[in-house]
Amino acid sequence: MKPSFHARLLNGPFDDPGLYVRLLREGRAILFDSGFTTSLSPRDALKISDIFISHTHVDHFIGLDSILRLYLMKEGPLRLYGPQGFLNCIEGKLRGYTWNIIGDYPLIIEVVEVNEGALTKGIFKARNSFKCEDTVSLPFDGLLLRDESFKVRVAILDHQIPCLAFSLEEDYHININKVKLNELNLPVGPWIGKLKKAIRAKDSGLTSSEIHPEFEIMGRRLKELMEIVTITKGQKVSYVVDAIGSEENKRRIIEIVRGSDILFIEAYFLDRDRDRAKKRYHLTAKEAGRLAKEAEVVKMVPFHFSPKYIDNPEEIVKEAEEEFRGVF
Repeated sequence: MKPSFHARLLNGPFDDPGLYVRLLREGRAILFDSGFTTSLSPRDALKISDIFISHTHVDHFIGLDSILRLYLMKEGPLRLYGPQGFLNCIEGKLRGYTWNIIGDYPLIIEVVEVNEGALTKGIFKARNSFKCEDTVSLPFDGLLLRDESFKVRVAILDHQIPCLAFSLEEDYHININKVKLNELNLPVGPWIGKLKKAIRAKDSGLTSSEIHPEFEIMGRRLKELMEIVTITKGQKVSYVVDAIGSEENKRRIIEIVRGSDILFIEAYFLDRDRDRAKKRYHLTAKEAGRLAKEAEVVKMVPFHFSPKYIDNPEEIVKEAEEEFRGVF
């Protein structure tokens, strides 16, 4: 199965967190956390449509300014998501600059703040000097974003402040049978993307026989073209940082990352320093590995290490791997 998501960390394990995920068939990307983003080319940065911030400590948030700088002249909204107090944080960032000559700039920033049981949404427009407007409150059950082909879920964790963990999940994966394609004498081309889009326009639970046949692509009705399609389980990527290893946090982490194809998870301290980890509200490498194992993830990538282990990062990786009993 060719992946739909290509995920890569922006920085090394001792540097600022940030996970860049390209949505390969959509020509866009999403970002989890925005520490230093200098490794992102302008081309890659301008692909980002949605940015998910776990919390607004400087190492997770400082790089947002450079992305906003690139986006000022871009059409279409930039969507930002963050924890309790996030609207105030964004408003504070934007107030730190002078916006007297941007009245004709197109940028609109849509901000979503996540609280227990509710979302608060606000809009900041360049033409209005980025003053917050149109604030509304909506009920919330854990589903943060529903897109055409994927969804993003969120869990609120305890880092002495609310800190968000995220999962990105493809509804289902559409595979094209090349043998069937040849048998029907159909070429490879952009029409395949249109076919997949037509299929995804229907509810994810539909079978091929239930998809309405009124679509016509390449001179054939959608129902006929389903011969070349196999629908399989979608890809899942999860991201967890900055959380104390409490029982409630562990329960929430396991629930949101369960079955992930790849889990990016902090391993800030070694188990021998677990008392310090509790005081700093971080996971240990051993806890990270155990959570990945209990959640039955396929692949685990530990990152976000304390600088105190700068001379022996392999020890952190080894401890996490031994608990996970896998190879990443």
